[in-house]
Amino acid sequence: MATVEVEGIPFPQEITVSKPFSLLAHGITDIEIHFLQIKYNAIGVYLEKDNVLGHLESWKGKKAEELVQDDGFFQALVSAPVEKLFRIVVIKEIKGSQYGVQLESSVRDRLVSVDKYEDEEEESLEKVTEFFQSKYFKPNSVLTFHFPNTPGIAEISFVTEGKGEAKLTVENKNVAEMIQKWYLGGESAVSPTTSSVLYIL
Repeated sequence: MATVEVEGIPFPQEITVSKPFSLLAHGITDIEIHFLQIKYNAIGVYLEKDNVLGHLESWKGKKAEELVQDDGFFQALVSAPVEKLFRIVVIKEIKGSQYGVQLESSVRDRLVSVDKYEDEEEESLEKVTEFFQSKYFKPNSVLTFHFPNTPGIAEISFVTEGKGEAKLTVENKNVAEMIQKWYLGGESAVSPTTSSVLYIL
């Protein structure tokens, strides 16, 4: 099976869960402190390739540089009724609580900006934050976000050395959508490098 390496971490170009998923994009999350780049996670974004192409016909033939600046493209990608899977592999260890707070803050801000942050969303986000609270992101730990065809669901799993798989299901459409946008939000994504490497078109 062909793989793509991201910071030395292999990502298969196709993986099978309930069905085959193709690698759409890859990248890293990082921050720069005093001109020093610190890389935290490697990311692979997988989709049902055959099904997603029909929903993105309008963008066929465009270059990745154009797509990354096109909010309409990422909105179409997020709302396309196809299964998606985000595979995040830890490069630099951090506490799960740090990751959880970062995700919660970003998703909440996005919901507030479109006036979709109500009690249900707050409760759902609290569960996500609690899920990560006790986790420790050792290098090579794997975090997966699975978005089934069923609208409004996100399945989160976390696997680290020496521990069993931990799982959480998010059953809130708005929260699930904004988690997708956190990784697939174009220039506003947590990892713009992921959004800039698009294979399928």
